[in-house]
Amino acid sequence: MPDENQLVNKARPYSNHSVFFKKNYTAEERAATLEKVGLNVFFFPSEMITGCDMLSDSGTTTMTNEQWAALFRGDEAYGSNKGYFLLINRIKETFGPEFFNDPTLNKPNAFIFHQGRACEDALFSLLGKTGAGLIIPSNGHFDTTQANIEANNIKAVNLFSEELHNEASNSHFKGNMDIAKLKNLLDEKKEKIPLIYLTITNNTGGGQPVSMANIKEVADLVHHYNIPLFFDACRFAENAWFIHEYEPDWQTKDIKDIVKQMFSYVDGFTISFKKDGLTNMGGGLFLKNNGLFLKKYPTFPDTLLNYQIIKEGHPTYGGLSGRSIMTLVSGLKTVTKQEYLTHRISQVQEFGQTMHEQGLPIVMPVGGHAVYLDINKFFTGTAMKPEDFGGISLTAILLAAYGHRACELGYFAFGSYNKKTKKEIFPEVNYIRFAIPRLKYEKQDLDSVAEAMLLLYKNKDKIPPINVTYGRDLPLRHFKARFEFNE
Repeated sequence: MPDENQLVNKARPYSNHSVFFKKNYTAEERAATLEKVGLNVFFFPSEMITGCDMLSDSGTTTMTNEQWAALFRGDEAYGSNKGYFLLINRIKETFGPEFFNDPTLNKPNAFIFHQGRACEDALFSLLGKTGAGLIIPSNGHFDTTQANIEANNIKAVNLFSEELHNEASNSHFKGNMDIAKLKNLLDEKKEKIPLIYLTITNNTGGGQPVSMANIKEVADLVHHYNIPLFFDACRFAENAWFIHEYEPDWQTKDIKDIVKQMFSYVDGFTISFKKDGLTNMGGGLFLKNNGLFLKKYPTFPDTLLNYQIIKEGHPTYGGLSGRSIMTLVSGLKTVTKQEYLTHRISQVQEFGQTMHEQGLPIVMPVGGHAVYLDINKFFTGTAMKPEDFGGISLTAILLAAYGHRACELGYFAFGSYNKKTKKEIFPEVNYIRFAIPRLKYEKQDLDSVAEAMLLLYKNKDKIPPINVTYGRDLPLRHFKARFEFNE
């Protein structure tokens, strides 16, 4: 019998549920609007995006028909809505029973928030009160995570894997934490480190996954120093898929079992459910019952509960509507399905492979949720200098000329300006991220982005530098700044 696995072009594991038609704005109209908003793509009206909106994969998921049905089953009760109890069971089934205590036990360890950065604010604002000069190391803090840490007078330290910058390396786990650097930091500063934060997948580090071996090694090391380990778990399911595909010991295991094993090593985690919760809104902070964090900070749950009530509302809805909770319950069930993850990540990889074959300098191998273009390599051979912020210019022209929106995550987004010396402080990485929303685009859409990028690459010497007209010295400046072309 013929074997369908021999097919090169296989059917998607889902069908389109609904579509909407976009208005055909011209390049001239887009350029005029972009100029009005100071070339800041965050302020560009999404309605005018005629191509792909790859600014973020956060909250941009196209929901399933089961999730749309779940909306109608939402219980909007102020206290103890129906969805809350369904969510308790789903969290236990997904991450482990130790991350959500029975509410009747009066031992709260699970805290719902409206999105991930609110969870981070809760965690770090309370940690910041436990001492001065604190440090939180990570394999790669994302921009808003780092901002939440530093807003509470804590130092955020990135310990990227050496392989991230090694072009000769074919490792599928370039998101790993550098163990040697971590050990040196622990030896020098362990009394100043309240916890270690491991981001899965590593968004700042090119969207690269973290291996199970690295997770275990980090856990063993930091627990030896009596320091808790946390996940920034936004893309936990995608990370589990990479472990399943590329770590020999896990290729016969179910994704659900891999997820549970990953979370068995941590003492808590924050998560934006706007990514691998497949929802448009939601987040959570979860502390392992009897884990090291709760042993070191036994009063945290009560303090967190007070914080949650003040900021987000009753703990049983935590800033979310009952409708959103129901879509989250459904989304967490879908996200660990092998067929969903294989199609999702293969779509990202195929898009990246197309760009790579065209000669575009992207981070290889491709990660799980996005393709990352190396800005420095893109502008090699041109007059573009670091302080010209070529990534800002490139994203602006891509949007104006071709209708595709991407995000600069490099020298401007992650850098800072020293007002005393009047010099830029550049970060270790300089990328443009093409984040792919889940279940939203098809191959034709992504091929259009790759084609546009190739045309820009061939004319890269014509791309002008930019001037920062507002916000150069502000925190989180890429969300607020304004620019102009320096032609």
